[in-house]
Amino acid sequence: MLAKNILAVLWCFLIHSAIAQQAVFRPEQQPAAPDYAKEKFWSALPFRTDAADKIPSTEQWINDSLKDADVFYIYPTIYMSGKTWNADLENKKLNKRIDEKPVRYQASVFNESCRVYAPRYRQAIINAFYGEEGKKALEFAYQDVKTAFEYYLKHYNHNRPFIIASHSQGTYHARKLLQEMIDTTALKNRMIAAYIIGYGIDTAMYVTLSPCKTESQTNCYITWASFKYGINPTTKALYGNICINPLTWNTNTAMAEKACSKGAILLDFNKRYEKQVCAEVHDGYLWVKANLPVISGWTNLHVADYNLFWYDIRANVKTRVNEFLKK
Repeated sequence: MLAKNILAVLWCFLIHSAIAQQAVFRPEQQPAAPDYAKEKFWSALPFRTDAADKIPSTEQWINDSLKDADVFYIYPTIYMSGKTWNADLENKKLNKRIDEKPVRYQASVFNESCRVYAPRYRQAIINAFYGEEGKKALEFAYQDVKTAFEYYLKHYNHNRPFIIASHSQGTYHARKLLQEMIDTTALKNRMIAAYIIGYGIDTAMYVTLSPCKTESQTNCYITWASFKYGINPTTKALYGNICINPLTWNTNTAMAEKACSKGAILLDFNKRYEKQVCAEVHDGYLWVKANLPVISGWTNLHVADYNLFWYDIRANVKTRVNEFLKK
């Protein structure tokens, strides 16, 4: 029972799922497209109360009017079963799970320094990652992400600096968004950084963008995939040929000890697990030592990629934003 409750809160990247979507992907059979002019098609927007505004009780909320940067956040797979390849954005139960899980626990990490924008998109069902028809569903989902980003740029951004952030399926889409719209365009100069976590990134994907080498570098990207220390993962899609240690913010392969950890958040936002996580870059992914409740028996720490380093990411975002604004 405990495990089920945990997964219900930390959103699981399921490898096997009983589903009944169409065998063949057809765009005309998928749910209706979002209209990003309507607020209901955004999980998070500035200047309104939503899940991305969550903060620990020890912190003070900073009004969005005082933030000089934005974050465009793309959430992971929550759509685990259904009759269509892509999620229906009118599905209130699914939207609630998205808001209460990834947006609450991931997008919120940026709200100290950034106005948070998180579009709803017709995410592909989990089994789309296995097979040719699934690739079509993923491309279909990506087009929503791209449309939302274009809408954001035209109507919300107003030439402000921004961060791209994502996890899992969100990173699957973010890495293409970076290729098509940022890597070789003038937008790169306004991108503070990209936190593209929990899916394979290869350095050869980009012409000008490169991995961040220091905690304050800008116009670069950060990625990692978390596994228990000593585990050689079989889910190779989750990592590529580059990994940044979120305790040191570089690719050094030495173990970053607990003293480096600013704090994890698991289920309770008001429970800070400070100096309890060690991390080491190993073969393109992250080995993690963390004697914490909830995850103590896990070998694949994918669902906790953000949670384990919540305060570390939050502090790093502030550092990079401040560094960018100095320029």
